[in-house]
Amino acid sequence: MIGKLSGRIDYKATDHVLIDVRGVGYIVYCSDRTLAGLPGVGEAVALYTDMLVREDLMQLFGFPTLVEKEWHRLLMSVQGVGAKASLAILGTLGPDGVSRAIALGDWNAVKAAKGIGPKTAQRVVNELKDKAPTVMAMGATGVAEPGDDVIEPVADAPKPSRAKPKPQPKPNQSAQAEALSALGNLGYGPGEAASAIAQAAGEQPEADTSTLIRAALRLLAPKD
Repeated sequence: MIGKLSGRIDYKATDHVLIDVRGVGYIVYCSDRTLAGLPGVGEAVALYTDMLVREDLMQLFGFPTLVEKEWHRLLMSVQGVGAKASLAILGTLGPDGVSRAIALGDWNAVKAAKGIGPKTAQRVVNELKDKAPTVMAMGATGVAEPGDDVIEPVADAPKPSRAKPKPQPKPNQSAQAEALSALGNLGYGPGEAASAIAQAAGEQPEADTSTLIRAALRLLAPKD
């Protein structure tokens, strides 16, 4: 099983990228969001990967973070959600958006992805709502970085193209993970804690850990 690739980009297509790892080329399928964030041709890149193996098919799917890879695996476990649908959801919402949508039960956000109908979106939310806290707790850890030791020097590498800068993990991601842990220590259940944190993070995207905790506690406080 191939779990991560580090190499240089040979070319970028509309739905995949070819990564040269010491002379061996790997075709890796990615979401639109991930492709837009990759560097140009000839530049170093690293992606976490998940392999799909069938009798007549073998494909690699690439993700910039472990959180996104984990969401892909979970989305694929839902009936009616294949690799293409999973990448569509992640490409539309991003891993942080998927966490928030599922924690809040917002199936309309999931339905916004291309090719995802209302029944499938509701199934995604219902089947994964109890797993959202675990993925959220991963925070912003596990960002794939290329290592110089696995990338051969290229004498005449193609001139890098003007590519969009690679998106960095949102600062709010680690704050959400820390707030989730804190609420768990206070005795709140994973589901209700994740829902409150997701709502608070949606209202205050740049909030730090303490701000998220206070906002979540207000949401969890008994209503008169």
